[in-house]
Amino acid sequence: MSVGGFVPTAAGTAGVYAMSAGRLGAIVAALVALAGVVVGGLVLARASGRIGTLSRRSGAIVALVTGLAGAALGGVVAATASGGLGTGNGLGGAFVALVVGLAAMTLGGLALARSRRTG
Repeated sequence: MSVGGFVPTAAGTAGVYAMSAGRLGAIVAALVALAGVVVGGLVLARASGRIGTLSRRSGAIVALVTGLAGAALGGVVAATASGGLGTGNGLGGAFVALVVGLAAMTLGGLALARSRRTG
């Protein structure tokens, strides 16, 4: 039975249109980690010199830090999510943030190693 177009959900699950704290935390974590991937990719793709106002070394550090922050926040959301995948508590987004954060840290580490090698 639906009331006003919304179907009641089981305890511990978020509604379809509700923005729960878990969903919001997973979205923020994934976006932070994605920013790290973008910066890390730009730093690696750039042959030499600067990316905007960032040097290669500082860009690599930004990618490492944002990747770590995104993965850490994704880990917190995954640890505190009640229920499993598909319950609307952000568990799927938390796993995505963990993977994207790991990719950002990998790109940042590669860029940092390359910046130390080339000077």
